[in-house]
Formats: sequence, C-alpha cells, structure tokens
Amino acid sequence: MGHCYSRNISAVEHDEIPEAPDQPPQNHRHASAPQSPLASEVNSYNISPFQSPLPAGVSPSPARTPGRKFKWPFPPPSPAKPIMAALRRRRAAAPQPIPEDVDVRGGGESSGGGERLLDKNFGFGKNFEGKYELGKEVGRGHFGHTCWAKAKKGKMKGQTVAVKIIAKAKMTSALSIEDVRREVKLLKALSGHRHMVKFYDAYEDDDYVFVVMEGGRYTEVDAKRILVQILSATAFFHLQGVVHRDLKPENFLFTSRNEDAILKVIDFGLSDFIRYDQRLNDIVGSAFYVAPEVLHRSYSTEADMWSIGVISYILLCGSRPFHGRTESAVFRCVIRANPNFQDMPWPSISHTGKDFVKRLLNKDHRKRMTAAQALAHPWLRDENPGLLLDFSIYRLVKSYIRASHFRRSALKALSKAIPEDELVFLKAQFMLLDPKDGGLSLNSFTSALTRYATDAMMESRLPDILNTMQPLAQKKLDFEEFCAAGVSVYQLEALEEWEQIVTSAFEHFEQEGNRIISVQELGAAMGLAPNTYHLLKDWIRSSDGKLSFLGYAKLLHGVTVRSSSSRPR
Repeated sequence: MGHCYSRNISAVEHDEIPEAPDQPPQNHRHASAPQSPLASEVNSYNISPFQSPLPAGVSPSPARTPGRKFKWPFPPPSPAKPIMAALRRRRAAAPQPIPEDVDVRGGGESSGGGERLLDKNFGFGKNFEGKYELGKEVGRGHFGHTCWAKAKKGKMKGQTVAVKIIAKAKMTSALSIEDVRREVKLLKALSGHRHMVKFYDAYEDDDYVFVVMEGGRYTEVDAKRILVQILSATAFFHLQGVVHRDLKPENFLFTSRNEDAILKVIDFGLSDFIRYDQRLNDIVGSAFYVAPEVLHRSYSTEADMWSIGVISYILLCGSRPFHGRTESAVFRCVIRANPNFQDMPWPSISHTGKDFVKRLLNKDHRKRMTAAQALAHPWLRDENPGLLLDFSIYRLVKSYIRASHFRRSALKALSKAIPEDELVFLKAQFMLLDPKDGGLSLNSFTSALTRYATDAMMESRLPDILNTMQPLAQKKLDFEEFCAAGVSVYQLEALEEWEQIVTSAFEHFEQEGNRIISVQELGAAMGLAPNTYHLLKDWIRSSDGKLSFLGYAKLLHGVTVRSSSSRPR
C-alpha cells in the first residue's frame, strides 16, 4: 500500500469520490507508506515502536483517487484462502519446480553480459503448512501480506502468531532476493529487545517465503505509555495552530534503546499552520491513517486525532481498522466501514480502552476528542499525563458568549447533567486559565494563551480569536458558567449515556430556563431567515407554547435550518 496526496477529490457521494469543481491540484507531496506494527524492516538508528511490513528498499505504490466502480467485495477477501487451497493441492501432487525464466542482465548480476537464472531457494524449512494454520489478513505490502496464524504443534501449540507471506514470483532481481535474506537475518539478530518484534522462524515452499513472528500488539499498559507521549506532543503543536497531517507509526521514534526511552514526533514535511476559523482542503497523508473529512476536503486538527485513533487501534489489537487492496479501497473503507471491535483480542481489552479508541475513530469530527481531552480520558488517568490548554475551549467560549440568552440557558441546564468523568477535563482547563477571584475574564484567556505562545502560534494567528471574545471584558465566567460555555454538545452526544444526559438536562431546563416562546422569536434567536420559521413549529409544544424535548435537543446543537430556496447555488 502507499500514501495519499493532493488530488481534486471531494466528499464521497454513493459509490465515488468525485472531483471538486474549480479546485486545482494542491500540494502533490509524497509521504511514506502506511505501516503495520507487525515488524519486518529494522533500522538500527531509527528505533520506532512500530515496524514496517515492507522489505528493505521497497517503495510504496502511488496513491490513486477512488473511482466510481469497485470490483472487489467489501471488505476484501483474505488471501489466506487461495494460499491454503494451493497448499492442499500440493499435498496431493509432487511439487513442481518454479520455472526460473527471469534473466538478469548487466551490472553485477551477470558474468560478461550473459544470462543466468535466479536462485530463489533460501534454505528455510519446508513444512510451514504442517506447523501453522493460516487465518485472516492483517496487513499488505508491495512484496506480500501478513496474516494471523495459529501453531498446530510443538511448544507453541495454540499460540497466535503473525506470518509475513512473501511471493517468490515478485522477486525479479538478485537484489530483491537479497532483501528478503537480509530482512530475515536482521529479525533473527535483533529479536529479543523489548521494542523489537520477536522472530520465531522462516519457512519456504516453491511459491512463497513465510516469516513467522509474534503477533504485533501491545499490552494496554505499554499502549497507554506510548499514547500519552504521542498525545502530549500533539496537544502542544495543536495549541500552536499546527496540524501535522501525517501522523503514523513510522513518524515516531524512540530516543534510545532503553525501556524508558522518550518517544519523539518527527517529519513535519506535510504539516501546515491553521487559523482558528480555517478548514484545510488539500488531501495529504497516508492512506491507512487518513481521516474521512480529509477525503471530503474540509478538515482541521481533528484529522490528526483520527490518525492517533488508528495508531491506538493497531497498538491494542495488532491490525489496522481499515483494509483495502488498493488505495481506492482503503479510502472507501475509511469513509463507509466501521472498525471491528468484536473479534479477538477486543473482548479481552478494558471497556475504557475500547471507549478511548472509539471516541477517536468517530467519523463525525465534531464528536472526536481533542488531544487535551484524550489525555484527560479515564483510560489514561493512571499514567498521570500532564494536561495542556485546549484551544477548542476558546472556540466554545466565543460561541457561548455570542449566543442568544435562550440558548445559553439551554447550555447551562446541560452543564448540570455532565458526567463526573467529563468534568475532570473542564476543571483542568478552568485552572489552566488561572481564574482570579473565582472567575475568568478576558485577561485570563489572554494571559493563558500568551504563556503558551510561540512563533508558530503567531504565524497561525490563533491569538486573533481574542478579538472576538471582547464581551468578556465586562464580565467574568465562574466555574458553573464556564462548564456551560466549555461543554461540547457533539462530544457529549458521542457518549453511550447521551440519552440519559440530555433527558436530565431537559428536566433542569424545564425547571429553570424553559418559557413560552414564539416561532418567530426562536428563529430570530437562532439567526434563521424568516422563510424557514415554519420548520420550527414541531420544536414548540402546542399545549403550553414552550420548547419541546425535540426543540431543546435541536437548540443545543445550534442547528441551522435552510429551505431549498435559501441554499447557496
């Protein structure tokens, strides 16, 4: 598999990702191929917690824009089936030699310019099918693919392993054959280090090489330790107004071989500055880690959080959440398919761990956790992560102070129903803003942003948002009102207990904020055009003229209703 780069494609509609009109190609920059944690290639200088499934020296394939037709069933079939069928056929017939019809000319591959056949015998064991039973595919590269397998005999009987299957037919040069030999040699030599995948054995038959390794998944404890470091770095550069756009395993490196080595983010080659009110539209990144909204050409820092969700999924279960035999198939899977949380090992992973990953892999970017929120998630709390100021609080507070009095009353009622786990984040943000006399003023928001300011923040012009928060110059937000301002309705909606939360909030609203309101007043409070007011009739109870439960839920979201005649053409 490869990487994706800027193309003229927009939101997926039905079976295609059509070209966006009047959008010239942007930023045709290449990123490296997405990788699987099932290690294969090892670089002794770049010690990453994730290893590449591609043999050394193999370049990824170029990305393609998804087309209208997709002939492969979705999800793609596992290659294990035809391989096992071939193995069964071989048991009934004597193995036939592979015709060595590839010639190597010139250079160091021939003697005096003559031809010679390639020797594809590695001297590995010949009885792979007798020792292992192949399972489903978990990764695919240029030379081959990786599958789960289960040992059928010996000390490892019943143990799940990862098998990298390399097709000999694709070894068309002496160099590619030597790459396979070197890969196996490196895996064997480096096996045993805590951050290196464990190598078990290598086998071959006439058509394939089978490299048997441990299954590539981390314990929850190790995964949390890695993710806290990834999120801490991400929360920092997001606060500076920088979106990375290519977060993937190979862009994180350990600083040493020590078990307590620090993880570092590298490669900001595809990164960019982003203003607080801006959405980017060029498609960059790596196919397996790209967020749905990137393919829809409208994204911000939330796209990085999706990529971290993919990394989290890989760390915990050892396989990618989205598969495809081509970049087009991967894109379609990212947009339409849901990650599998039913198969092993997910039943053995903690409920909070699964909730953490699900809240990052939410296709609605508004419901996705920010990096600062993820650090406050109950699953990571045992790691005592240091929390950073979250710029999303500035956006939410700006929206709150500019909202109508009626909507602010609705948000205050919602803040009284927030679960305790969600309040942890808001309490931390309130304290990071350094309240004076129990409240936050415009100066509090200004001083806090200044403390974290760098040249990058000035370049992204994030401090410009302070100009839109001028109403705070004459008032303060105490913690209760700060919760009403800083709560994200969409992120609460992503919680399993959302229905209980909104029901409880409506009860508070009935007691303290609900009142008789006309359709015209409600429409004006929401900034709607008069020709849409008739669409709000169902939001108001006919019995008493007050907001209904449906109307309350819609008001919380700040839904904008447009008639067909008011849509931009």
